[in-house]
Amino acid sequence: MTDKRVLIPVLIVHLLAVCACGYIVLPDDLSDGAADDDGGWSGVATMIDDSAADGLRIELTIQNDTGDWSAMWATSGGDTVLTGDGGATDCETVVVSTGGHRLAPGFRMRGVTVGAATETEIAILHVVCGDADVSAESTLSIDYTYVRGRYNYYEEGDHDQEAMMVVELGEVATSITYPIGEAVEDLIITRDFEITAINDVLLTLTGIERTPSGLQCEWHTFNGGEYTAYVHIGEPPVIGADGIIYGLYRTPDLVSVPRTPAGGATEWTTESEVPGDTAGLYMLLSVETGKQRLYQNYAVDITDQ
Repeated sequence: MTDKRVLIPVLIVHLLAVCACGYIVLPDDLSDGAADDDGGWSGVATMIDDSAADGLRIELTIQNDTGDWSAMWATSGGDTVLTGDGGATDCETVVVSTGGHRLAPGFRMRGVTVGAATETEIAILHVVCGDADVSAESTLSIDYTYVRGRYNYYEEGDHDQEAMMVVELGEVATSITYPIGEAVEDLIITRDFEITAINDVLLTLTGIERTPSGLQCEWHTFNGGEYTAYVHIGEPPVIGADGIIYGLYRTPDLVSVPRTPAGGATEWTTESEVPGDTAGLYMLLSVETGKQRLYQNYAVDITDQ
């Protein structure tokens, strides 16, 4: 864990440098509380294929039961083991992750965009367990790491938790609806929102439309303050009725945004690749709020697109 005695003076120097760029909110508290009803992540098998060329393939759907926004990934160096009548088998191929994105509480998913900016693909969540056999009593255990709550650059990695997901393989789930697995009260907001972002800049979504390659969103910020400000939102991903998160993850502050002048407004657009036949979309929006590099999450209903 980072030594706070070293971190604090480094932050002060950094803040003196960035104030000239419009960041005027001091990070007075680097901690971020998360919800208490943490049930971790759960999973179910959606397909078991023992005829795959590379061995027994098990496709999965995972659900965020942490009670807060959360990202998860199979633990590097952890164990993924299929246990059944024939003993235990290590599964060497493990593709189980939110791809860096934080998923809303109660939401579930089965795939995510991966790759590089120049070439992306959709990864369906799955494991491959060699020549293992599956019986009605078989289980799949996956060591995973997760983080919940808002993304805070200054605390990245400090609140990671490790857990084990156990998936019962005696029954395959074939009628799952996405992306909402369990409704959370007051979680979802409508697209006519007005969010108070960092430095009290007001953020709105003024337009959204389908394009040949996906979605184009039009954003507007108004700055009533005395200093130029920047509001980072990254490249907001979406998830729809097919359970796939569309949009390659990038740390929000690495995505350029135009400045919003003091007493003025600015507009810009973001784009995401989404298949034209994907319905029931929700935007997973992260907005720089309260202090520099701290991001509040919002689930925006864009199911009319």
